[in-house]
Amino acid sequence: MPPLPEPEFERLADAELNRMLEAVIACGDAVDPDLQSGVMSIVFEDETKYVVNSHRAARQIWMAAERNAWHFDYDSDAKAWRTTGGDELWTTVSRMLGNKLGRTIELA
Repeated sequence: MPPLPEPEFERLADAELNRMLEAVIACGDAVDPDLQSGVMSIVFEDETKYVVNSHRAARQIWMAAERNAWHFDYDSDAKAWRTTGGDELWTTVSRMLGNKLGRTIELA
């Protein structure tokens, strides 16, 4: 899959991170998300931090949580961000948040 042109990547990634910020805010008081310059930090009550960010040079969205990292490419057919292994961004963030909070999280 050829890389997205930079303006298209920026438009898609920024929109995705803004939608995700709103969805994480809706999870409740147990998380404190913040989005600045393409980097979303999700801080928990125990001060653990997850990071989801746009990586312009690679034209990917990256996620780091619990000593794991994912690199998501945009799948234009599915209109979703996926790893080469097939993991989808929203599903991965939901699963990791749910594991940390001890409850099912379905980001919408």
